[in-house]
Amino acid sequence: MALVRCVWASASFLDRDSDSAEMAFAYIAVSDAGDCTPFAKLPAAWHIGFRRERSGMQCAESVTFGGSGLDRAVHLRTDPPDGYVLPLWRGKPLLESESRRPVFLSTDHQAFDAASEPAVFLGLDEGESRFARDISDWLPEGGDEGVGAFNDTSEQQHPELANGCAFADLRQNMTRLSARDAELVVIGKALLEWHRTHRFCARCGAPSKMAMAGWQRDCPACKGQHFPRTDPVVIMLITSGNSVLMGRSGFWPEGMYSLLAGFVEPGETIEAAVRREVGEEAGIEVGGVRYLASQPWPFPTSLMIGCHGIALTDSISIQADEIEDAKWVTREEMMQVLAGDNPSMKAARKGSIARFLIEGFLADRLPLARR
Repeated sequence: MALVRCVWASASFLDRDSDSAEMAFAYIAVSDAGDCTPFAKLPAAWHIGFRRERSGMQCAESVTFGGSGLDRAVHLRTDPPDGYVLPLWRGKPLLESESRRPVFLSTDHQAFDAASEPAVFLGLDEGESRFARDISDWLPEGGDEGVGAFNDTSEQQHPELANGCAFADLRQNMTRLSARDAELVVIGKALLEWHRTHRFCARCGAPSKMAMAGWQRDCPACKGQHFPRTDPVVIMLITSGNSVLMGRSGFWPEGMYSLLAGFVEPGETIEAAVRREVGEEAGIEVGGVRYLASQPWPFPTSLMIGCHGIALTDSISIQADEIEDAKWVTREEMMQVLAGDNPSMKAARKGSIARFLIEGFLADRLPLARR
């Protein structure tokens, strides 16, 4: 007798808005043969990102932090018009407690008394200037316990601000932000982190100064100019038949697995980085590689480059100083993980490109590489 199991997903399961809860994944498991056939019915918002005829996932910007078409107004960076400023404390944006929308303040707000550098210009939102400014020199009364942890659920309230808002970890709230709010926050967080770690000239060591509304640092000593950096990281959906390669770091919460990932090295192509990283971390040889999607990841300043790769070998041999474990997981097992029915394994974080690619793989909607 066939057992039909359907996983019904609301918009929160898929991290996408939809008018009604729709069936995301379903499979028919035949008890005698154990044969499983996955299929998918995705909300309309997902059809944009995973439509088969749109080869290469040109519309993959539906990933979290994928952008909203913000006008960055480069021509205004020499002298941007006044606007409102988003304060960030140790990389945590100020968010409304209920709606979780970012809170922009007037430029002369008392909260910015703790700022040591000017605000950075993010762009124009519906014609209005938006900025971000770091106030990490402020010390909250409750201390900083838990701040910066992998799952930072702590929130800090500033005495000069209303009780209805607090500084909150972006990773804990990224799926609740609109595309526009997410783009503004991710620019501000990444840009301010670059300024925090690049206050001295890389050429002569002298203190540098912010310029071009935050999009440049100038050295008054040697006249050197420095620009914001983004670190490219490949993240790989490696498949072998019906299975996907998953790995975990020893620093992650117990049971959490995700796709393998690693930094692109100097002089290296994206495809070569995919093959090298998978070989180093899991001992798997990879053949064909295809780009799928990208995601700005401001933790601290990365660009995640999502790719699919075909495994030419199956035997796993992990490098202990790279990852703690790796394993092949079938589609059916991964569906159980996402549905919360596998207590031994936790899925990649919602909002991450890893989760985005895994769900696309399960839905059989990715333009995969050829062997």
